[in-house]
Amino acid sequence: MNQRVVIVVDMQNGVFAAPRFDRAGCTARINQLIDAADIPLFITHREGEMQPGSEAFALLPELRQPAGSLYVTKTACDSFWQTELAATLTQLNVESFVICGCASDYCVDTTVKVGAGLGYRITVAADAHTTADRTYASAQQLIGQHNEVWAGLSLPGNVPQVISTAEILAGWAG
Repeated sequence: MNQRVVIVVDMQNGVFAAPRFDRAGCTARINQLIDAADIPLFITHREGEMQPGSEAFALLPELRQPAGSLYVTKTACDSFWQTELAATLTQLNVESFVICGCASDYCVDTTVKVGAGLGYRITVAADAHTTADRTYASAQQLIGQHNEVWAGLSLPGNVPQVISTAEILAGWAG
């Protein structure tokens, strides 16, 4: 069965305590993906004040969480590292997924690269991931740079697809 799976990374109150580029637009596009997905899977980061049950750990209030959503908690940038993510995807017979969330240059990036290396067919929602300005690059520059890097990974036969939310939704509808 070809299920429409969207993995949403670290869209938590504690992550967004620091300003992130285009929070409203990014969240709106993520909600479009969640609404169209068969399986929304939320990755949450546990660290410091971001502990389960805390306000900092909670997902952003504007993010939709439909009944039947799945949740995986991680403690590193890599959503696969010492988590049940791979086992969950295997149990659901999922070999491909769409990824979005925060932060483009940390947890989304690491999860895309590790997941592709593990053989998952990954589609990055090019306009549905975000980050913060960094010392040497703006958030917009980092988002564009990571989209370019992911689309050009040297991974024969399994280069991630990097396309807009609208293109993903059109493909799911077709």
